[in-house]
Amino acid sequence: MEQYILEMVITSVLGVFLFIVGILLLKKHMISLIHSYHYTNVKEEDKMIYTIKMGKAFIIMGIGIFLTGIIDCITTSLFGWLSFTISFIWGMILVVKAQKKFNGGMF
Repeated sequence: MEQYILEMVITSVLGVFLFIVGILLLKKHMISLIHSYHYTNVKEEDKMIYTIKMGKAFIIMGIGIFLTGIIDCITTSLFGWLSFTISFIWGMILVVKAQKKFNGGMF
């Protein structure tokens, strides 16, 4: 049971962190939270849309990671990791799409 509690704490902290970063990107358009080489080719007029899309991706990943620990602690099964997998893949697809559209590639 201790391993599930530790897992819940770690995933909850990481999930909340990603969620907060996502909110800051989505609402405050704080592009500086992303490493500069990820947005060097993003046009100035596209930066707001870019941060919105990246913020949504981070929020999705944050919620999924947060739920992973909670679900695993409650059910002591691997259903939480299903939540992680779905949200992480979904979030990464959104990140890759935004990077390709606005930056011309991942780097």
